[in-house]
Amino acid sequence: MLEFLKNKEEKKQFYFSYVIFLINGMLALSIGALMPFIRDARGLNYAFCGLLVSLHSLGNLFSSFAAGALPAWLGRKKSILIFNSAFPLAYLLMLGGGGEWSLILAFFMTGLARGATSNFCNHMINNLSPGKAWIINGLHGMFSVGAFLFPLLLTAVTYNEAGNFLYVCWGMVIMGALSFSLYALIPTEDGPVKKKTSGKPQLGFLKEPIFYLCVATLFFYLCAEQGVIGWLVTYFKDAGLLSGALAQVMSSVLWIMILAGRLSTAWLSTRIKKEKLLLMMGIGLVLFFIVLITARSGGMIVIGIMGFGFSMSGIYPTTVSFAGHIIKRYAMAWSVMLTTASVGAIVMPSLIGRIAEAAGIFYGMSSVAAAVVVDLGFIIALKVYIDRQQKQA
Repeated sequence: MLEFLKNKEEKKQFYFSYVIFLINGMLALSIGALMPFIRDARGLNYAFCGLLVSLHSLGNLFSSFAAGALPAWLGRKKSILIFNSAFPLAYLLMLGGGGEWSLILAFFMTGLARGATSNFCNHMINNLSPGKAWIINGLHGMFSVGAFLFPLLLTAVTYNEAGNFLYVCWGMVIMGALSFSLYALIPTEDGPVKKKTSGKPQLGFLKEPIFYLCVATLFFYLCAEQGVIGWLVTYFKDAGLLSGALAQVMSSVLWIMILAGRLSTAWLSTRIKKEKLLLMMGIGLVLFFIVLITARSGGMIVIGIMGFGFSMSGIYPTTVSFAGHIIKRYAMAWSVMLTTASVGAIVMPSLIGRIAEAAGIFYGMSSVAAAVVVDLGFIIALKVYIDRQQKQA
């Protein structure tokens, strides 16, 4: 199955990247899962908690680009080691008990480590297996495994004593050190990476209507995704709908369904037109969020979580696929699309926190409804545009 790996060096690159990406999934979910504990321990308000989640997204976006550019000067290994050192240092800052600025720096640093890891591992696996989609899907599957394992681990440690979350933070320091060690051992080029220059930047994609439709769809999708992932546990706990332990379990259920949804979308996309598939996912996103936000019983909460996770899982990659020909034709198209769309993931968590502080956590979380409804509107507009283009062809 792994015959394409030619030697021991490539096998190390493959296995180390998979383990690192699993740890990265744990890092990503720790932000929302740990938030209620940090909030209670430090006496933080909702607005400040929202800022912290937004700073994680900002660090993630910043390092996604910087980790791609820095190797031109330092080399790939030195660059990733610099960024990944932020992983254990961030949790040490959380444990240090300093003021608000220490938390601000810590959450930004978790984003730096997450984004750089995503850039590095995707680049590594793409180089090992060009054209082998299952290898990339497997890599992102490892992220999902880490994402649903972390809340379960946190629940087990804090079930009888909430203050035990500090032990989990120490565990993440160890995970960060392990990730750093794997990067230090992974075989890769050490020297500066030469970049090809193609002269004047091409901006023809700005004249393409489908570019704006895809950006808008991704923007509001990321609003909903980061809003729910960052605030889900806090919402269930503070709204009195679930105990802290059950809220963490629901976070794991969400990621199990995201994993199932990604696998299902990959299979369904070969049998159903992707514009129809995207529309189905958009409708599911709206309907199941309504179920989620209005649910008052455990059974309905589970249905809402499962449906929402399954529906959201394939929206991002499917939307990007519609802009594939533009991304291939114009070198800057992907960078502009990613940067613009990612603003949604940065803005929404902070907005939820501000609304929650002013009106309560229910209204803060309910604001995501606006994002999913607008997102569905752009999905419909995208489908209409594609249908027209196909009729004219």
